[in-house]
Amino acid sequence: MSGPPEAADRPSLLADGARAVRRALPAVKWLMVGFGIALLALGTLVVVVLTVVLCIVGVGILLLPVVFGLMRKVAELERRRLRAIGHAVQLPYDERPAGPRAVWRSLRDDPTSRRDLLWLAAYALVGFVTGLIALQLVVNGVQSVTLPAWWWLLPSGEATVVNGFVPVRTWPAAWMTSVMGIVWLALAVALSPFLLRAQTAPGRRWLPPDPSLDLSSRVAELTATRAAALNAHALELRRIERALHDGTQNKLVSVAVLAGAAQRALEHDPQRAAEILERVQTSAESALAELRAVVRSILPAVLENDGLDGALSALVAQSPVPATLSVTAGPAPVSVETAVYFTVAEALTNVARHSGATHAAVVVSRAGDRLHVGVEDDGHGGAVMHDGSGLAGIARRAEAHDGTLTVSSPVGGPTVVEVELPCGS
Repeated sequence: MSGPPEAADRPSLLADGARAVRRALPAVKWLMVGFGIALLALGTLVVVVLTVVLCIVGVGILLLPVVFGLMRKVAELERRRLRAIGHAVQLPYDERPAGPRAVWRSLRDDPTSRRDLLWLAAYALVGFVTGLIALQLVVNGVQSVTLPAWWWLLPSGEATVVNGFVPVRTWPAAWMTSVMGIVWLALAVALSPFLLRAQTAPGRRWLPPDPSLDLSSRVAELTATRAAALNAHALELRRIERALHDGTQNKLVSVAVLAGAAQRALEHDPQRAAEILERVQTSAESALAELRAVVRSILPAVLENDGLDGALSALVAQSPVPATLSVTAGPAPVSVETAVYFTVAEALTNVARHSGATHAAVVVSRAGDRLHVGVEDDGHGGAVMHDGSGLAGIARRAEAHDGTLTVSSPVGGPTVVEVELPCGS
């Protein structure tokens, strides 16, 4: 007999609350980083306005290169933050103009410079306000929750909350303030993702390259990606063809030959025919096993049945080198999950064959529209990517999905293989 609904729902509520807190903590961190960048943007905006005023009398023209460089540095800090959060905001600058005249031409003719200036004006306000709200929620929450532990240590009337506006003089008031602190922290958890979305809106709007810019570099990149995808597809077809031709086909030919021999021997030597038929059965079973292996190498059944988490868990469990697994990514397109599966499989195979490691760690996470795969081992390092190597195969898979591969393997270890793949928003 099942318990009351309230008891059944309690674990679900606790799990939902824990997930909300886990989502809020990174959001609060990036809000605080954004608040710091907003302070820099606000100071830079003041300098820009003063420089414009001084340009009227001619003195500010000499300051244009310095102010222009400062504006670009602050904008690039925000681009780095956006990329770390998971927004693919690339650096659109070609080169930094030298001299006041070149800076003026850049502000007049280059849409990127004008977009940076628009972002600076918008973010100085939006970034500051959203960051201040998040800071107030967290600080007031922590201060209020912990108030009963320290308010009585202060002189009478000096214990205050809410930025000094609310004094606390009695124990009942201290405990009531502590309850309010829980409300503050709950608001911080609930509002932080929305505040972060609002804080990053100016950067997502103004800091990417202007649509009117020459897209030849992106076209070249996509052309290379398409070539890599076609090459990876051709190599995969060649691998499947070799597996079928050299393995399964040979065994099926052997089955046909043995079946013919058994048919001929059946009339004259039934005992010999029985032995041959037994070999026919063995060869047929072997061919079937190889055929199943080829099919699994195209799209592993475990990936379809158990999802990415279950498929990777099976890989880690079968690894000759003890390994741990952490998967915090949600569902992704099948092609991306397949690429992740084979990336981890190849990386763990490399660890077992070449690294001399005693332990490996596999981490799969998602930030925005990017899926990150990391495989680290404590081996002797010195891994080098060359044609025909497992790392080259991983690189081809990543390039085919417009992704990137990064390998860090100093002599002495550790070796870290990281792959980033776009997986949609």
